[in-house]
Amino acid sequence: IMSGTYQNEKILEQLFQVIESRRSGDVDSSYTAKLFAGGTEKIAQKVGEEAVETVIEAMKCGGVSKLAEESADLLYHLLVLWADKGVKPEEVWNVLAERFSLSGIKEKNLRQKD
Repeated sequence: IMSGTYQNEKILEQLFQVIESRRSGDVDSSYTAKLFAGGTEKIAQKVGEEAVETVIEAMKCGGVSKLAEESADLLYHLLVLWADKGVKPEEVWNVLAERFSLSGIKEKNLRQKD
């Protein structure tokens, strides 16, 4: 993937499409295919690991480039999890859009009632 082609607001949708296209790829040549072959548990574990690594980088108070790298890893693995579970990015964007007009406290209180 040429990085210049993918630097815009649609990058997560583009990445999601690439992830979907590699779902049944060769596990010996595609890390994404290998994740799918490992199943939901393995994918979720990787999301957790990447989340922890992102938090560790944030707490180090170091340069932003390493935090950006860990954040990218986290987003990638999260998108793999979405694909595995059949969640489309648009569904997440819709939830975010619905919450956009609510205060964070009000939105959290509404979720706790569900």
